[in-house]
Amino acid sequence: MEISDVRARIDALDNQIADLFAERMKTVGEMATYKAALGMPVFDSARERDILARVAERVGPDLEMASRRVFESLMEVSRAQQRRMLGVESPLTERIRAALESSRPFPTKASVACQGTEGSYAQQACDSLFPFARILYFQDFAGVVGAVEQGLCEYGVLPIENSWAGSVAQVYDLVTNRMFSIARATRRAVDHVLLAPKGVKLSDVRRVYSHQQALSQCSEFLRAHPAMEPVPFENTAAAAKRVSKEGAGDEAAIASGICASLYSLEPLAYDIANSPSNTTRFLCIQREMRITPDANRVSLILTLPHKPGALYAMMARFAALNINLTKLESRPIPGSDFQFRFHIDLEADVRDPRVLGLMGDLERSAERMQFLGAYREL
Repeated sequence: MEISDVRARIDALDNQIADLFAERMKTVGEMATYKAALGMPVFDSARERDILARVAERVGPDLEMASRRVFESLMEVSRAQQRRMLGVESPLTERIRAALESSRPFPTKASVACQGTEGSYAQQACDSLFPFARILYFQDFAGVVGAVEQGLCEYGVLPIENSWAGSVAQVYDLVTNRMFSIARATRRAVDHVLLAPKGVKLSDVRRVYSHQQALSQCSEFLRAHPAMEPVPFENTAAAAKRVSKEGAGDEAAIASGICASLYSLEPLAYDIANSPSNTTRFLCIQREMRITPDANRVSLILTLPHKPGALYAMMARFAALNINLTKLESRPIPGSDFQFRFHIDLEADVRDPRVLGLMGDLERSAERMQFLGAYREL
């Protein structure tokens, strides 16, 4: 038998499968009409369990797990089809629709909460987002989130990840269970410079102050200068300000170059980050969900059932709609025994009915879902 003969048989079987799939979806539509008339729910766990058991027995032990994956995906598609036909909404899709109906352009001026002080990278990100911002500074990230939640500021700017050092764990932990929505995202190049008071030489420096993320991003420079002790500080610009006002003759700070003129400091070394393409991604958060007309990203937190195939089944839903995932990161759930929640960023437009329907399906099927926002990434 030639390979072309085998391929021809496979093609014929695929055609049969395609025809049967179309026939099944047509029958699913008839079932949706029947359920609507009787007021029955779309999801019937006992019925689906019976189907999976019957199929596993039919295909035999060698294929039973593979058949389960196929038929679980098939039933997910069928449920989604029924919900679309019946116009079944979820609380989340209703919230998204309401936000879309009141959609408006992103503002050019607003009151914005930032961590640190003048000259921080967060302040620079804020300036790129809002040409006319009124900035209030807070000592830590929790203060920024609290200011937005309490209505003290309309927006807040937070660093979420760095191209070299990775995610800012404290911010990721803060976004869980907090009452806000992502309004915008932007990326800023990071130009770490070693700054010291006038008269201090590089060989004099014994202590270097900066945010922990900045210290880790400049770890190679610090290793090359073992006499320098890294000292974590609340913020890069705050570290520069502290060294300017209180620094001894052997202290320096790692901060952005603009902090030199802001705090009358001298650059001792330029471009000291480990990577020359060092970029930090910032989120702009708001209290209520508002979606601008140019939104092109979606961020979610999902907690999935602790069973084999749960992550695969979720990923298959995005693949089926040709949705690109730009981030997938797991974070441990406090108090759980090695269970994780997944932080997910998508290139997607919630105005697309298919994407909106997917959000509703995920809300129903995940153990827990947190919709962080639909927004524009600059």
